[in-house]
Amino acid sequence: MPLSWNEIKSRAIAFSKEWAGEKSERASAQSFWNDFFQVFGIDRRRVAVFEKQVELYKVGKRVKQGRIDAFWKGVVLIEHKSAGQDLDRAFKQATDYFEGIGERELPRYILVSDFTRFRLYDLEANEGSQGDIEFKLTDLHKHIKQFGFMAGYKAVEIKAQDPVNIKAAEQMGRLHDQLKAAGYTGHALEVLLVRVLFCLFADDTGIFQPAYSFRDWVDERTDVDGSDLGSKLAHLFQVLNTPDDKRPRTLDQQLRAFAYVNGKLFEEALPLADFDSKMRETLLECCDLDWSAISPAIFGALFQSIMDSTARRNLGAHYTSEDNILKVIKPLFLDDLWAEFKKVSGNKQKLAQFHAKLRELTFFDPACGCGNFLIISYRELRLLELAVLRAAHDIEGGVAIGGDGAMRVRGGTRFLDIHAEVKLDVDQFYGIEIEEFPAQIAQVAMWLIDHQMNVMVGEEFGSYFARIPLRSSPHILNGNALTTDWATVLDPDKCSYIMGNPPFVGKKEQGPSQKAAMELVMRDLKGAGVLDFVCAWYVLAAKYCREASRADLRCAFVSTNSITQGEQVAVLWGWLLAQDVKIHFAHRTFQWSSEARGKAAVHCVIIGFGLANPDKKTIFDYEDPRGEPQALLASNINPYLVDAPDVLVLKRSAPISGGATINYGSMANDDGHLTLSPDELTDLIRSEPAAKRFIREFIGGFEFINSEKRYCLWLQDASPSELKSMRAVMARVQAVKSFRQSSGRAETRALAATPSLFGEIRQPETEYLLLPKVSSEGRPIMPIGFVSKKVIASGSALVVPSADMFSFGVLQSTMHMAWMRAVCGRLESRYQYSAQIVYNNFPWPGNPSAAARSKVEEAAQGVLDARAAFPQSTLADLYDPLTMPPALVKAHQRLDAAVDAAYGRRTFKSDAERVAYLFGLYQEYTSLLPTTPATAAHRKASKRAGRAVS
Repeated sequence: MPLSWNEIKSRAIAFSKEWAGEKSERASAQSFWNDFFQVFGIDRRRVAVFEKQVELYKVGKRVKQGRIDAFWKGVVLIEHKSAGQDLDRAFKQATDYFEGIGERELPRYILVSDFTRFRLYDLEANEGSQGDIEFKLTDLHKHIKQFGFMAGYKAVEIKAQDPVNIKAAEQMGRLHDQLKAAGYTGHALEVLLVRVLFCLFADDTGIFQPAYSFRDWVDERTDVDGSDLGSKLAHLFQVLNTPDDKRPRTLDQQLRAFAYVNGKLFEEALPLADFDSKMRETLLECCDLDWSAISPAIFGALFQSIMDSTARRNLGAHYTSEDNILKVIKPLFLDDLWAEFKKVSGNKQKLAQFHAKLRELTFFDPACGCGNFLIISYRELRLLELAVLRAAHDIEGGVAIGGDGAMRVRGGTRFLDIHAEVKLDVDQFYGIEIEEFPAQIAQVAMWLIDHQMNVMVGEEFGSYFARIPLRSSPHILNGNALTTDWATVLDPDKCSYIMGNPPFVGKKEQGPSQKAAMELVMRDLKGAGVLDFVCAWYVLAAKYCREASRADLRCAFVSTNSITQGEQVAVLWGWLLAQDVKIHFAHRTFQWSSEARGKAAVHCVIIGFGLANPDKKTIFDYEDPRGEPQALLASNINPYLVDAPDVLVLKRSAPISGGATINYGSMANDDGHLTLSPDELTDLIRSEPAAKRFIREFIGGFEFINSEKRYCLWLQDASPSELKSMRAVMARVQAVKSFRQSSGRAETRALAATPSLFGEIRQPETEYLLLPKVSSEGRPIMPIGFVSKKVIASGSALVVPSADMFSFGVLQSTMHMAWMRAVCGRLESRYQYSAQIVYNNFPWPGNPSAAARSKVEEAAQGVLDARAAFPQSTLADLYDPLTMPPALVKAHQRLDAAVDAAYGRRTFKSDAERVAYLFGLYQEYTSLLPTTPATAAHRKASKRAGRAVS
């Protein structure tokens, strides 16, 4: 067991006094350094050698042999001089040895001294930090924490973005690949790698003593060819699983020094792995990394990705970043707990009660993966507990060791017994994970973060604190969360918070087993076939909350934003609202990405919910999906994540008010044979001039916005003789027939009877208004416009025949755009306009006056005129926020004012206010009131009937 910082500091003071006044290097240097190592509780003979012989080189040629005064390979090189001699020269002499030292044995630190002075060089100091420090012998105790590496303590800042995380995962990936190629695979390989991970971490964080014991054991006690490494590892794992008093008296002393770990981590007997020299070298290279700097929160996901060569090419792309986890847990519980702590921090009794409350909290992630949410939650709670301990310490009065190693008195001399006072533990955390390997990683990663936090507490209060052997474990079930009764993992009456990041799988991407599980979960939901996979967790969480005898159980999930948009909303949230579910907080659509290579660009929402209906609700809105959110207080958060009533926008076949009928464009269903690029058009007319009469411009949303040209063969009016006379056209018609006949859909095969015609013809006979089905979320306005009846609209557009200028004005206004952004579906983050959801449910102004209509029409014409002033610019150019002409901006501002007035309003402060107003109108127009919540009596009756409340 490492010495406590208090003990090390006391020994440092005694060492300084004992060696004060010594001057002769030759007479006393080795005794000086033996005593120096003992300051940290280390027998120098266990780790370092005196007078190590090293070849000295000059310009690549050996010139002589030198002797290092003291050398701990891979850790520190010590060069000693007599009192008053030049320490710069001593450092130069130390670095001269490097060329004669093997790559793996090169030290991180150089320590030079002349008895009265120390100078310590950190050769791997981060850029911008101090690489060396010098002080007098009498001040050693003030700088003792700079030598934490000797005792296995390392004052490192754990950063998710630190490249060491990826480098470590890549090194482990190499070891994984080599073992797998040698035939060591499956469960045994996964468990072996998890055990090695623990040993590497323990080696660099003081769990194994002396520091770097595992590295030295592999290096010194296994054959260079790797032939005995598998059996030696098996023996070591057996020792780590055996209590000290149960170990054989004849056990090798180097093995006996390894701590008993417990926790069942090393319990299972594995098949022996056969290593070779290359694999042994890879393991030693893993040992060379500083595993104390690893972030368990990110490394677990990186470690999991090494098992999949495809995922490894995009290493770290899909792990949940700490920033995103904090977006979930801060409003879910952390902010409230910190606020409560600040209220009680000065009251001894209330502080103790609050500390006891923290110990009683439980956290459940039913899609935990490698445990990211559990790890970060535990870390943040331990930081809160540390603040509690500091506050208690201040009230009682006591001593703590500051970050610089200096002892500070806090109003008295009482010493805090952190072994008794630290209450939080990993057994407060529960999870379900369908894959075995990440479930194992999650458990080990929780132990790792626990140890990191214990080291932090130990540094704060000057006492060594570690939970080895392991006595508590997180509760991670390797199982399918959709077929597991969550109550068997954690009683809902004992659960405080549910959280996580369930899988992002769309309705079309679900595999057979996922669809089967979805059907089981969604049996009570009508129309559930349109739902994304993540919805199952919402349904199960709602049922789990209904099982609890109290209503304060709170949940929060990261989800694909599609569950708050389009047709999924009515299906999922219609059921959830009927279960009394209320949304407590929500992050509206933001771009989710990791800091690792191969960044994933996924657009998500975060929804916090439960059965309680708190007074305080918060919407986190993003002006830029890649930016920071703005917190907005809300009176209610509806399923579209806006401050508005709990109404559901249903699919409708006709407008609810005011608007003309909308339709889809025509669908060719031709495999490209009836549609033409500009080059294909030129070639066809060149070879078949008569075809020119039957060629029409063909336009969809993309072509409309970007002024791209595309054409089609529109053969509705072509007589049989005309068709036969055009051989090139007939070849295309024949190709269409063959394509349709070979289709697996009966409907498409039936269309083979009319191969010269589009599969679905909906072309208006008048000028029409064209609305793109997909538009960039970067535009403040989705551009729409009038199109000639001679231009054929494709299936990627929606058409409103005979639309007037008033309709154009309302549909092109910010009022309609705000509605569209709130309720439309998304393709990634792009707007996906829907006739049945967006247009047919849009609340048009109710009976505007003739004057109001005239003003809208006048302003709408002003928008068209402003566009026309830039004939060389595409709509994409005109509506790019960076290039939108000021004249067009002003025209839209006039249009918005006119449309707002048509609704009877002078102005709106924000889009959120517009949407809230429109939802009120929608509710009025449709008489669709919020779903009647279940009564308390109904809930009790349902609970008596069984757990699966629906």
